[in-house]
Amino acid sequence: MKKILSVLTLLGFLLLPTVGLADATSSDEIDVMAALNRITNWLFTILVAVAGIAIVIAGYYFVTAAGNPEQITKARNFIYYALIGVVVALLGRGMIALVQTIVK
Repeated sequence: MKKILSVLTLLGFLLLPTVGLADATSSDEIDVMAALNRITNWLFTILVAVAGIAIVIAGYYFVTAAGNPEQITKARNFIYYALIGVVVALLGRGMIALVQTIVK
């Protein structure tokens, strides 16, 4: 439980500048592409933060493995999944940029 609370606290501190510096527009018109950009930027930021935390956890598992094959495998899986998540996020941003280019 302490680990979960510490991870959530760290994630909250990482996202605090994003929330504090958010662009507050008071326009009644909503541009769909601008809204889509904001949503993807938020999701990308969160995903990169989670991937960074996963890589740090994997490093911890590598350091504390002491030759235990289960923990080494667990650390490798953390790194693989973090990298796959970042690649999927980059592909998603690329697809959004492609759709915007085609629509415009």
